[in-house]
Amino acid sequence: MSEYAIEMRGITKTFPGVVANDTVTLQVRSQEIHALLGENGAGKSTLMSILFGSYSADSGQIFLDGAEVFIKNPNVATALGIGMVHQHFKLVQNYSVTENIVLGMEPTKRRLLDLKSARAKVARLSEQYGLSVDPDALIEDISVGQQQRVEILKTLFRDAKIIIFDEPTAVLTPQEIDELMEILRKLRREGKTILLITHKLREIKEVADRCTVLRRGRYIGTVDVAGVTEQELAEMMVGRAVKFEIDKPDQQAGRVVLSLKGLEVTDSTGLTKVRDLSLDVHEGEIVGVAGVDGNGQSELLGAITGLLPLSQGSIILDGKNIERYTIRERIEAGLGYIPEDRQKFGLVADFTIAENSALKNYYHRRYTKRFGLLDFSAMDGEADSLIEQFDIRSAEGAATKAGSLSGGNQQKVIVAREISLSPKVLIVAQPTRGLDVGAIEYIRRRIIEERAKGRAILLVSFELDEIMNLCDRIATISKGQIIAVNRQDEVNEYQIGLMMAGSRAEAAQ
Repeated sequence: MSEYAIEMRGITKTFPGVVANDTVTLQVRSQEIHALLGENGAGKSTLMSILFGSYSADSGQIFLDGAEVFIKNPNVATALGIGMVHQHFKLVQNYSVTENIVLGMEPTKRRLLDLKSARAKVARLSEQYGLSVDPDALIEDISVGQQQRVEILKTLFRDAKIIIFDEPTAVLTPQEIDELMEILRKLRREGKTILLITHKLREIKEVADRCTVLRRGRYIGTVDVAGVTEQELAEMMVGRAVKFEIDKPDQQAGRVVLSLKGLEVTDSTGLTKVRDLSLDVHEGEIVGVAGVDGNGQSELLGAITGLLPLSQGSIILDGKNIERYTIRERIEAGLGYIPEDRQKFGLVADFTIAENSALKNYYHRRYTKRFGLLDFSAMDGEADSLIEQFDIRSAEGAATKAGSLSGGNQQKVIVAREISLSPKVLIVAQPTRGLDVGAIEYIRRRIIEERAKGRAILLVSFELDEIMNLCDRIATISKGQIIAVNRQDEVNEYQIGLMMAGSRAEAAQ
């Protein structure tokens, strides 16, 4: 019997111009929680996609319990007892928990769908693993944390012995994270082998037995988690010392620059997503909006930036009502925006760094020649300056296509563009989502520098440690309403987490 439940030997996978995995070795013991750590672009997701059958390796071998296997697609992986809980849940909102779990392998009895026996198995698994999910509930009616439990139940229903978790805590409250950590321990006690992809070093220290580190597609090493510090893990990951503490000097906030009064926003179906929301942001301060994903944050940002219509209320930027302004007029009035989805809203993947850097002011005189023609050499010059100033790592400088950059460098392009426009108000959404500790350190430092320049900054983040460390004041949002606004030193993560879940009693304390 092999010492390892999973052994991936010499795995190599290349994409055009990129070696994603370079002879990587991964050895995971049976019934352990094994963390996989690395920078953006280090090859973690590619390696797990090979194990789950979504990609095929160019070379290398995979062994399960000492026997070589050939995983051509996810169906083969499922048959071999490998399951995966994806970061972005793959659930049908208007189906029940049971219907989602059996989707793709529907049980039948006399050629008819047999949901009764499936429901009984779901209930049994839910109780056995302490997942506490109602088999009959609709997905749209349960919390994000419960939806994740449904994804876990999907793997257990298919008798998975090995479960891969991809950034599982990205959209959970602190209480839900604690519950998930206990679920992982329960799965291990029940004989499951867990692979955990995460950027959160604290979670690795809390729950993992061992950790494998990748850097730039190469295997760096595997360590016993109990024997290393978070600092040592971070240094293994990025190859240099990382500063965890955020140097945020005390400073006096100035006048109100952004004032939101009685905002109401509806979505495309007519449902009200933001209700009677009022909030002020002063110059020289960072106001954080803390809340579980789906509580009106996206609609709030859409209304402020002009991407969504405002049902009622007013948005005042530097003394001017801008709710009727076009997006360009809002930019010209001094509104900067770092969007939550950098690929969907922040960049044009097929454009170069130079073209993306000029997206918001290409029509200015600095970028135009006679007859309104664009001056691409001027764009390249400005982009070269931003690349150097913001440490954007690119293969071809200003001519590099944005889509070929790593997530961290894509984010740096957006941050560079928005800051270079010198906005009066900077709206920042999920600035470090999915980034490694090196990129996180850099992006957070730049936000603090903008605060020091007197910018009014509204920060929306699902990362509570980011909210607690960066913000001067914290506005907690639940079901589209501001539950409370507190100074950062008045509350802790636990209290914020309760308010995120809608506890007004906690807000009143």
